[in-house]
Amino acid sequence: MPEPADTPDISGSADISGTPGSADISDAPGSMDTPGTPGSDDTPGSTGSTGIPGGTDAPGITWTEDVRPPARARRGSGAAPGDGPGDVPGDPEAAPAPLTYTAHWHSESGLPAPRRVMVADDRMKAAVAYRLACEGTALLWRGDYQGARQLLRALGSRLDRLAPKPGATPAETFHRHRQARGHRARVLGMLLVVLEDDHGLALRRAPDVRTACTEAYGPPRRRTVVSLRELLGVIGAHEWRRKGVPVPAVDGRIHPHYGVFSPVRGEYVDLVATAPLPAAAHRAPAAATAFDLGTGTGVLAAVLARRGLGRIVATDSSPRALVCARDNVTRLGIGDRVEVTDSGDLYPAGRAALVVCNPPWLPARPTSAVEQGVYDPDSAMLRAFLAGLADHLEPAGEGWLILSDLAEHLGLRSRGELDEAFAAAGLRVVDRLDAKPRHPRASDASDPLHTARAAEVTSLWRLAPAA
Repeated sequence: MPEPADTPDISGSADISGTPGSADISDAPGSMDTPGTPGSDDTPGSTGSTGIPGGTDAPGITWTEDVRPPARARRGSGAAPGDGPGDVPGDPEAAPAPLTYTAHWHSESGLPAPRRVMVADDRMKAAVAYRLACEGTALLWRGDYQGARQLLRALGSRLDRLAPKPGATPAETFHRHRQARGHRARVLGMLLVVLEDDHGLALRRAPDVRTACTEAYGPPRRRTVVSLRELLGVIGAHEWRRKGVPVPAVDGRIHPHYGVFSPVRGEYVDLVATAPLPAAAHRAPAAATAFDLGTGTGVLAAVLARRGLGRIVATDSSPRALVCARDNVTRLGIGDRVEVTDSGDLYPAGRAALVVCNPPWLPARPTSAVEQGVYDPDSAMLRAFLAGLADHLEPAGEGWLILSDLAEHLGLRSRGELDEAFAAAGLRVVDRLDAKPRHPRASDASDPLHTARAAEVTSLWRLAPAA
């Protein structure tokens, strides 16, 4: 869908279609409602989270610098001019000597700390950097911040030339595309930067990233090494959180947090905003209870509150999603009707007139935590929703399943399998409301998955107990 005129500027987040959030299938609402990702554009997935533990933390990553960095003032850091990357103050007059430094390693993508690390600066040629990164050597950037961004773009351009050939089937094409995106993420993730112990970035012309990093990682505790690609996702997520996403159905803006997908695909929100309420809620909406399973940003809970439902219980297993949803509920002034909770299970206790669920849309195994809002292995969350629905509905209540048929067009799941899952859970289809996606990828003929995306339909399935 075209970006509104007041969409946040995330120009600092070049090449973050995969984020944290985002696993970069680039299609639907996801749970980074990877990566990331806010930082993500429109990845298929849930508005909530499947709760896979996120990120990798390692005790240390070590590198050696033959020449102490020149004296400089750090923008966005409390360090004094002349301080080097370690704890010893810089002395540009001292004789050059190899210095070894150690910092904590963090990866939201779950990648292990690189075994080989080489210091790089603006003298590094893109061709050399590309070869080293492909061979598994990480490049710790000590040059100009804008130079690092330019190098990342140059690496991305080289990787884009390696687009995989279409497979014999849609499923094979999808898996080749996913392998290529995984390789791309690994290579781009080899360009590293150091966050100082106040989350400051001690590079020339670097922005002040301390607030953005605190929002994403929590309060600073120690010097940490992260990939530049991840940091750009953090910066982009901060801008989305600061300005928010206008959502007409909630009469306001939704402010996605880092690690929680932004509701940029409006069609699924519109379906929830316009679908006929079930009889159990239609008679007296103000007295009705609804559940929003995997709430993410809380956008669907907010839509239900705007429709007049008196009590909404919004659940999620992701700590980031819970904080995000509570923030949005407070901003929208609906905290008296929306309870955000980690129920310890998909469903909260009790029954409801309406249960809404928007699970990840693709039945495939996530390869990292940031893909949790995109891939639902063996359709586990989908099946859990269906299996528990009848036991959590009030008489004349309904379950609303929001699901794209992209998996069907990719050959990952058939419509027959979905029908069988409904029947196995003792459910019948009351109605189905459809909407065509409005995201840019649906009309991008250069996209390797264009055929599937162009045929995609997002549906709201109204489900009720069969008997």
